Amino acid sequence: MSKKISFLDRTFWITETEDNPKHVASLQILQKPADADSDYVQRLFKELHAHSNAKPPFNCVVRRFLGFPLKLVSVAQLDMDYHVQMHVVEDINDRQALHKFVAELHQTWLERDKPLWQYHLISDDKSKQFAIYVKVHHMYGDGATLIRWFQAGYTESVKTDEFIPVWAADRSPRSTVKVSVVKQVGLGLWDLFITLKDLVWIIFRLILKLLRINSNYMPLPFSGTKTVLTGQVKKGRVVSTLDIDFARIKALSHRVRASANEVMLCVFDIGVHRFLKDYGHTFKRALHTNMPINLRKPGETTAGNRIAIVPVKLAHGENDPYLRLRQIIENHRVVKRAARVSHPMAFSYYTILIQSYSMLFELLHLSDWVKPIANILVSNLPGPPNTLYFKDSKLLASYPISAMTPGGGVNITMVSYAGKANIGLVCCNKNIPSLEIMSQYFLEAFAMLEGCIDDPSLNIDDIGEQITEEYSSIVDEHDIEQTVEK
Repeated sequence: MSKKISFLDRTFWITETEDNPKHVASLQILQKPADADSDYVQRLFKELHAHSNAKPPFNCVVRRFLGFPLKLVSVAQLDMDYHVQMHVVEDINDRQALHKFVAELHQTWLERDKPLWQYHLISDDKSKQFAIYVKVHHMYGDGATLIRWFQAGYTESVKTDEFIPVWAADRSPRSTVKVSVVKQVGLGLWDLFITLKDLVWIIFRLILKLLRINSNYMPLPFSGTKTVLTGQVKKGRVVSTLDIDFARIKALSHRVRASANEVMLCVFDIGVHRFLKDYGHTFKRALHTNMPINLRKPGETTAGNRIAIVPVKLAHGENDPYLRLRQIIENHRVVKRAARVSHPMAFSYYTILIQSYSMLFELLHLSDWVKPIANILVSNLPGPPNTLYFKDSKLLASYPISAMTPGGGVNITMVSYAGKANIGLVCCNKNIPSLEIMSQYFLEAFAMLEGCIDDPSLNIDDIGEQITEEYSSIVDEHDIEQTVEK
């Protein structure tokens, strides 16, 4: 693979702090083989520890000049005591205790003088299950890239011979057709022109929305609401996970003529509202979510990051879950239409532009004083449809645990695996002790949305919204109302 670092990849390094590390992770739950004894995980740990011959980027460190990242360079030897670690807990089946343990692992940043990844095996030496917590720096790749890499480290059947962990697997780049330098420069200049033109058009449309001349465009940046989940990100994390039958999600999406992503946005919106109401929040305007957009072309398998992150307005003013879903569908499609008519890199540069302001506020410790870009970040990634094995252990679930965005909020990531939606939540713990009740609210919100299609009496009685009296206006007053906080 190329050892160059793109500008977007560099931003994950430049803006990283010990309070807000920029790694992404996965909590994997595995089932031991039927004949496994009490030393099974310890032997697996020793076997993994012995695989010290890593392949790029897992054998690469960041070469810097005055702290600025230049490129990835290979190291001669890995410190396997650092990269592969073993932990023993009291009860691996105590999910809340496991979440707390993983949150402690997740809050510390990866050492910058070593390749930016770690494997943590977690076992209680008595259960038939064990866990693997994996974290990798975001500059190595986006979610789609990392899922593709790690999926390659698993097999669809038990495989004990020639077992190779993901960091030692060969990922040689595909051969590409060589293009002349003149053509490369010409195409590059043309792409740059189109990108800048579309970027200017995006900013111009946002200015028109700010002036209330054209409201039918994606949300203005920093439209989020201050809550106990937002503000200056500090060291310390809370983590939670949940599962939803993906067949139920798809069936519901067909019935309501929505995408699975839009269905889950409605579920998360209702659950987050209920959670925040428990902390005394009431709302006169919709919450916003940050929505990652995959900018890769079909079949593109390059490393690094090829994403844009833009805010999407959620629902407000309806107690019927179905009507809230219809609001979210339209708001989501407004952003999708804006993305469809713009050059992909224009959205990427727009992401960098608005995120830079948010990162600056965080570096200056001003995030508590400004509105966040959004209240939650929701990612939905397709995973493997079939059951996979890690050597001879069956993978039961793989929960993504992402990085925190500047300005805080809860980061929710969903990955489909073997007929289930594995959902991971992470947030800063400076104001909240746990996310377990939020996970429960998500399950209840999905059941209510599923049931309200046939039973309109299933309504959200009170999620903390304050509904103003309707009247006609040429402007959307909800865009200027402020959230009432306790």
